[in-house]
Amino acid sequence: MSASHSLALPHGTCTLVGAGPGDPELLTIKAAKAIAAASVLFVDDLVSDAIVAHASPEARIVYVGKRGGCKSTPQAFIEKLMIAAVQEGETVVRLKGGDPFIFGRGGEEVEHLREAGIEVAVINGITSGLAGLTSLGAPLTHRDHAHGVLFMTGHAKPGDTGPDWRQIAATAHAAKLTLVIYMGVSSVERISDELLSGLPGSTPVAIIQHASLPHQRHALTFLKELPQCIADNGLGSPSIIVVGDVVQGVAAWQEKQGQRQVA
Repeated sequence: MSASHSLALPHGTCTLVGAGPGDPELLTIKAAKAIAAASVLFVDDLVSDAIVAHASPEARIVYVGKRGGCKSTPQAFIEKLMIAAVQEGETVVRLKGGDPFIFGRGGEEVEHLREAGIEVAVINGITSGLAGLTSLGAPLTHRDHAHGVLFMTGHAKPGDTGPDWRQIAATAHAAKLTLVIYMGVSSVERISDELLSGLPGSTPVAIIQHASLPHQRHALTFLKELPQCIADNGLGSPSIIVVGDVVQGVAAWQEKQGQRQVA
């Protein structure tokens, strides 16, 4: 099939929508409008019911869960469903937790849809890496403590060794960077061991599970104690791990209140 012919096939539209970290009040106005206008929504596992409730009662809701360590809908199958729906004339919304372009596989979906002759709109959402530490009253950057921030994944695709944590640690220490690690709980022992090659064991760390949701939990610790802290407090996925001196503001407040424990 020629490119010109494939471009003529689709009659519907497709929008990747960031649902944010979970709190429906953190959904953008533009995202809420797109959800309400959709005739078909392909919804990620971590998107809350309160956000899906913005959809039209007539819309078809298709849950295509993807969560590390759990049975997931294959990515290729999700993309086939999206392409087929657009070619059938549907107004398609791919509703993704956080932001579609920050560890949300949005880039892969855009590439494959464009190959099928479908142009894709993208609506950003607040990523959990930002919302998590913000919920504790601390910033990711601070003129005294962090000149920048690195968003990293702790979960590599099959056949990929993943980030070079030793190099990242050295860079973060030299440049005064905050590390925000997504999907890192299952590999936390290896990650923390390698980070300790370039960062002090006393580097403060925050772990935030279910960021922005009513059942959010968090713990504060030091890098040298990170795996034990996660195990002791029963923290699991989905969690954000924030490593860096910006966490000191949270830790100082918690110590003052005598609450150095899971909230």
